[in-house]
Order: sequence, then C-alpha cells, then structure tokens
Amino acid sequence: MSLKYKFLLFLLITPLFLKAQAFRNYSNEFLTIGLDAAALGMSKAVVATTNNVNAIYWNPAGLAGIDDYQGSLMHASYFAGIANFNYAAFAMPIDKESAIGFSVIRFGVDDILNTTELIDGDGNIDFNRVSLFSAADYAFNVAYGRNFIFKDLKFGVNAKVIRRIIGEFANSWGFGFDAGIQFKRNNWQFGLMVRDITTTFNIWSINETEFEKIKNAIPGQNQELPETTEITKPKVQLGIAKSFRIGRFFNLLSEVDLNIRFAKTNDVISTDFASIDPAIGFQLDYDKIAFLRLGIGNFQNTTEFDNSKSLSMQPNFGLGFIYKGIQVDYALTNIGSVGNALFSNIFSITVDYSFFRR
Repeated sequence: MSLKYKFLLFLLITPLFLKAQAFRNYSNEFLTIGLDAAALGMSKAVVATTNNVNAIYWNPAGLAGIDDYQGSLMHASYFAGIANFNYAAFAMPIDKESAIGFSVIRFGVDDILNTTELIDGDGNIDFNRVSLFSAADYAFNVAYGRNFIFKDLKFGVNAKVIRRIIGEFANSWGFGFDAGIQFKRNNWQFGLMVRDITTTFNIWSINETEFEKIKNAIPGQNQELPETTEITKPKVQLGIAKSFRIGRFFNLLSEVDLNIRFAKTNDVISTDFASIDPAIGFQLDYDKIAFLRLGIGNFQNTTEFDNSKSLSMQPNFGLGFIYKGIQVDYALTNIGSVGNALFSNIFSITVDYSFFRR
C-alpha cells in the first residue's frame, strides 16, 4: 500500500526530472485548458473575435473593444471533481483607445494523501501518519490592449507570473509574455496570438528531504535530484472569422482557428517542425440576447489496440444569455479529452458595468 502511494507521488513530480534549461514541449499545460464558457462552447475558436474582459487570456488585443468596467468569474470541476479550475478577471478602459485587465487562475488538486510516512520505523502501518497536501498551479496576468494606427487594427500584450506548488515536495516561480493582434474589415475578423512569445521559464525549488522519501518508489528506476529550470516554447494561434445577418433578429458568427505547436505531436497535421490542431466554432444569437454555440476541435491521430490509425475529435456545445449587463454562459465540453468520457459542465458569468450607467 505504501509503495502504491509513493508511486503516485512520484508520477506527480515526474515533470521535474529533466535536464537544466531544456525546452519543454508540454509545460504549464494548465494554461491551455481555456476559460469562459462562451469560448469553450465554440471549442476555443475565439482568437479573432474575443472583445471583452476574457480577452486577457484569449487575445489581449481584444481588450481595446471594451467601453467600461467589466468583470468575469468561472468555476469548474474536472475529472469527476478531482481537479478544480477557478478564474477571476477585471478590465477597464484607460482612454478611448486602450484598456487594461487583470486576472487570476488557479488549477488544483486538493486533499491528496501523502503516505510517505505511512509505515513507521518498526515496519508498522500507522494511518495517523497520513497527511494531506495540494498540487496547485496559479497564473497572475496583467494585460494591455490598444487600437493601433487606425481603428480596425488592435494589438495587446499580456505579462504573466506563474506559481506552481506540489505540497511540501516542490514549488516554482515562472514569468513570460503573450502578444496578439486583431484586424477587422467589414464582416471579416482576423486574429493572431503568440503565447510565451519570449519563451516562459519556470525555476523550481525541490525539497530534498521529501524527494529522498519517494525517489525509490519505482523499483529499478532510482531518480537523481533534477536540475530546476525549464523553458516553455512559444505557441501560435491564428484565427479568421466572419459574421452573417440572418433575417431581422438573428446573427451567425463563425470562426476557424489554427493552434500551432513547434513540436511533433498527435495533432491532425504534424511535422518535425510544427503541429497544427484546427478548431471550428459557431455562435447563433437572437438579437444579441440569447446565444447558441457549437464547436469542434482537438483533432488527433490516435492509435487503436490493433495498431490501426483513426481520427478523433472533440465536440462542444454552449448556451448563453444576457440580461441587464449580466451575461451567463454554459458549456458542455470534454476538457479531459479522454475518449467520450469526462464531459464537464462549465458555467461562467461576465458583468459589464456600462449597462448600469444608462
């Protein structure tokens, strides 16, 4: 029993066991989950069209589209309630051409059993020696968006501080930048978002005493104390969107995004230089009051048990409603991306203070 729990703890900190200052294909992955039920309902295909407080995350250029104070909140539970995602954001215009925003993200697994001391010095099992700990990731963001040269072109930047904590075992600080642009012409909109544009680094501090307790958790796989610096590669998102007027009251927004990693992955388009995962989203609204959203993304080449290849994808669905400056959104989305299981119900709320000034 003790060995099993030590093995779980070992897996939890495995990402740390890497050489110093190496580029990571997957680092700070909690920042790729996404937020805001409206965007998740469209399979995250919002880089070209995001224009409210949630643009802090999706594309800070969109902050230039806000006219007054805005706030947003989201709470979601993933993997049957094992992990919790919490998000809060606030944005405000600085002048007629620019705006600033702040946000906090926490993704964590709480109340994990620490059984490294389950067995006492005499070889007896003592459940009083079991304690609890949390593995939590935090991101603190400050974003700025501005109209650039002429009104149809916007740009934005996002500075982020990352804090990652794995109980008493290890913790890290990280820092990086994102940058984006948006362009609009008639009913067409275009967006470019570069995450970790200067690379994002994390510096880990590892508790050597705790490390000694679990480094032999896997027989024959003894681990040396790792170096402590990792660097996250940039990622690029390209988006193109078009809006359509349908009758007197209905509007349709459609967007296609290309999510690009500079690594070979299982994405539907994959080379040694880069891999591309497309996402497609649709939003039908009734007079900008009620919204129906559909999306499909996470196109992956998968290998079956018989070694045959197949293409998997992730559908998403969403609803939204605005009343007196308060927007409530819902999304049914498979954040876990594990077959057809682990679907999550996501709710978020966004408040626009401009309504209360009328």
